[in-house]
Amino acid sequence: MRSLFLGTSSFAVPSLRVVAARTQLAGVVTRPDRPAGRGQRLAPSPVKAAALELGLRVYEPERLRAFAGEIADERFDLFALASYGRILPQELLDLPRLGALNVHPSLLPKYRGASPIQSAIAAGETETGVSIMLMDAGLDTGDVVLQRRVAIEPGENYGALHDRLAEIGAELLGEALEFAAVGAIPRAPQIGEASVTRPIAKDDLFVDLRWPAERVVARVRAFSPQPAARAVVGGENLKILSAHVAPDGTLAIDEVIAPNRGKMTFAEYERSR
Repeated sequence: MRSLFLGTSSFAVPSLRVVAARTQLAGVVTRPDRPAGRGQRLAPSPVKAAALELGLRVYEPERLRAFAGEIADERFDLFALASYGRILPQELLDLPRLGALNVHPSLLPKYRGASPIQSAIAAGETETGVSIMLMDAGLDTGDVVLQRRVAIEPGENYGALHDRLAEIGAELLGEALEFAAVGAIPRAPQIGEASVTRPIAKDDLFVDLRWPAERVVARVRAFSPQPAARAVVGGENLKILSAHVAPDGTLAIDEVIAPNRGKMTFAEYERSR
């Protein structure tokens, strides 16, 4: 199968490697380089870096409709997408013969959109999953090809769950590619109550330490290790990396980052004030 892969963040890298190994991968589409770090120097996306390591052709289109026109004369059997960050226009979706498979880290139709992993943890969910869907022009509204349920481990934070779901998503995408290879991709409409997540905003990171302890801990886990939940303690804005509910039901903060200082335990922070 001749394919095209679209992805940007580190979540997509395991899926990229699966597509590269199991199809004739004609190229990789990713977001253009963006400023990163304190120096704000242009840096490639994790997918671009991985694609270059694999010796693959990389496309970084600003306008997807124009890009669809540029590759319209090429033959594609399949597109595969994971964490690309942009909605594909119909002109692009119409190009692959078998359609476009998307790896989404939720049990669709729940937690569609930009922040499904963080939203599930923040909501106190004990279960999430990965869905492989055939894309349409909507926001994660396409038919489901495969779906796998995944338990959220007690205390598991965003970083750990993100990496686990990325590997599971790649494995599930590999199974979908096997169906595609014989021209028999299963599909079923999404069933259940839909919910839509949005990109994480700075205000989402702040927690009020007067909230119930369970709510604070869930929010801390949802944003750890990056970008980290924030709270005002003793007049300082702290990044809270980990916390737990004490046996008496109160909030216990474990690790923090204070302004202009590195990671430390909360006990070390209190001693340093």
